[in-house]
Parts: sequence; structure tokens; C-alpha cells
Amino acid sequence: MSQIKRRKSIQVMVGDVPVGGGAPIVVQSMTNTDTADVEATVEQIKHLHRAGSEIVRITVNNKEAAQAVPHIKDRLLADDFNVPIVGDFHYNGHKLLVEYPEAAKALSKFRINPGNTGTKTRDENFCTIVEQAIKYDKPVRIGVNWGSLDQQLLADKMDANSKLENPKSSKQVMLDTMVESARRSAELAESVGLASNKIIISCKMSHVQDVVHVYERIAEMLDYPLHVGLTEAGMGMKGMVASSAALSVLLQQGIGDTIRVSLTPKPGGDRAEEVRVCQQVLQSLGIRNFIPQVTACPGCGRTNSTYFQELAEEIQQYLREMMPVWREMYPGVEEMDVAVMGCVVNGPGESRNANIGISLPGTFEEPKAPVYMDGEHHSTLRGEGIGQEFREILDDYIMRNYGQKETEEVT
Repeated sequence: MSQIKRRKSIQVMVGDVPVGGGAPIVVQSMTNTDTADVEATVEQIKHLHRAGSEIVRITVNNKEAAQAVPHIKDRLLADDFNVPIVGDFHYNGHKLLVEYPEAAKALSKFRINPGNTGTKTRDENFCTIVEQAIKYDKPVRIGVNWGSLDQQLLADKMDANSKLENPKSSKQVMLDTMVESARRSAELAESVGLASNKIIISCKMSHVQDVVHVYERIAEMLDYPLHVGLTEAGMGMKGMVASSAALSVLLQQGIGDTIRVSLTPKPGGDRAEEVRVCQQVLQSLGIRNFIPQVTACPGCGRTNSTYFQELAEEIQQYLREMMPVWREMYPGVEEMDVAVMGCVVNGPGESRNANIGISLPGTFEEPKAPVYMDGEHHSTLRGEGIGQEFREILDDYIMRNYGQKETEEVT
């Protein structure tokens, strides 16, 4: 595992999940269903939680959504899904939490954006939400977002900047305002009576360098746990790469206690894709393990057959499908490395370096593939059934190596 030195922070409990204070970095996601649709929201929360989202946020934007919250929680608990649910509040959260106390009780955390808790009575509305958090013993995430930054605070900062002998750029003033909004809001929450171990901070922007800059400053200034990620990261590769870049820079410095990758899914796309990206970032940095990793070569002129690509994809999918079962039966299996290599150049070496690996012959003109276990040659597979035989060898390896750990713990 990684030797990254984590930033010290206060620990906050979100339901049964510890955030900060040296706890494992928590992966979270958010539903995109209409919260008032209890059935759809429950099913998506389950899907996200199965994929690895340890905290799930839902929109609570109107009375129908607020009325649905306790029913959503009851349905999840009835189906043995004890996942913390976070309520995302904006313009009318101060009213909904007061008018629908059962929703407040059912939620594990409230998310407040200090930039849009109202207009003329912004601070008063913010304080009302904090008071409800105190009343029901809930933590809050103070989530500053550059898309909805406190315009009055920004205007004050701009005015003060214009009077300086050497004014800063508008961009720098905005970054300063993001940091100031987070600091000021946390101070306001504590002045109302919210304990410091009930506060999580986020300060999200859409550009990598801006996010890195802001979080580095906040990490030096405040000791609350930090929720890290890009906001509105975008679709597909752009969103994945940008989010991974920002998260990696910050996590490598020990900054971040809980993370989200805010991907825009394709219409009808899999919402859990963003959860898997979070997991892969953490696993690639050696911070947390979630699923056995598959090493596979990119292919070249020596790999005229596509068989190794098909096998690599097949094995990756097989590992993902089996992990819910293996996680319970074989503790530690998520740390395993599997290699599916395409030719005889680097294939044998990579396969020996993995816990278990297979090296295909490249052009597949010679239908045989050596299998290695823990650096030693195990067997050579031949013929059209190589994929099925390799899965069977993989199953046996897992049972023998990780099943023994489970047996030893029981005895």
C-alpha cells in the first residue's frame, strides 16, 4: 500500500461511515433520479452502493422529495442496505428541513451550499439549516461551488481588490472568495453551535489547477475533513481524465478524506461508472484496494489476433461480477494482480510478476499459452478453451490462497 502521509483532520461520522481522522478515504456518488420517485431512487442507491459508493447523496429540492426521504430510507433498511443518505439542499433547505422533520431524521448528513441558501436572508437561512443539523445530531457538508458562489461576498472582495495598489486578477479574487466562503461558513456554523466534528468542507471548481490551488490553501487553513473532486467534470474521457488528474495531485499530497467523480453520464448510461473511476484512482495510487487489477498489454504488430484483448476484457468483467461474493468469502482478494498478456516479448515477464498471469502467443498461430503463479510456471494451455480453463485456474488460485486466510481467522 501507499506510504502517502495523510493530512491530519477531525473525524466526522456520516451514519456508520467515518470520514477523516485517518479513516480510509471514502467513495461517494449521487443519484440522478427524481427523489420523489421512491422506487427509482431506491434502486439507484442500491446500484451505486453495490458498485462501491459508501455514501450516496440525493436531491431534496421540494416537498415531494422531502416527503419521499423517510420512505426511501425505510425501503433501503428493509432490504438490508444500511448506506448513509445525504440530503442535497439549496434555495429552500431551511424550509424543507423545518416542515418535514421525518426527512431530517432519515438523512445521515445535510449538504449546504452557502452561495445559494437564499437571497437577502442568506446567512439566516444557512443558520436555520445548521440549527436543524444540531437538533437531529447530523453532520453537514459545507459545499462551496464556483458556479453558485456567494455573489455579495465576491462583490465585496472585488471592491476591496480594486482599491489595492497592485490589484489581483479577477480569477485570483474568485479563488480567494472560494476559500473565504468555506472558512467563513464553517465559522458561522460553529458560532451557531455546530460541533467541529460535524463539519465537512468542499470547495469545487471545474478546472484542475483551480481545484488543486483552492484545496491546497484550505488544507493549510482548516482541519475539517475535505470532500474532494471536480464539479461538472464532463462526459466520458474528458471527465475521467480531468477528475483523475485533480484527485491524484491532491491525494498524493495527503489531501482528501472523501471523493467523488462528477461525470456526466450518457443518456441512459451507467451512473456507477463514476464510482468505479473513484475506486481506480485510489487503487492506482496504492491508497485503497477494491478489485483485483488486470495488467494487459496495448497490442502491437506482434499481436495480430484480438484474442488477448477479448480475454483481458472477459477476465476483467469476470472479476467485477464475482467481487461481491469474493469480498465476503476471500478477504484480501482485492489486492491480487492478474496479467493477461498478448505476446511472448513482455508477456512471460509480466505474468511472472503478477499473482497469476497468462501469456498468449501474439499472432495465435501457435495456440498455446503458459500460465504463471507467483512467479513460477504452472501449466501451458492449448486449444480453443484457453479462456474457460484460465478462469478455472483463477478460481482455484483464489480459493487456495485467500480461502486459507478466512479459515485461519475462523479457527
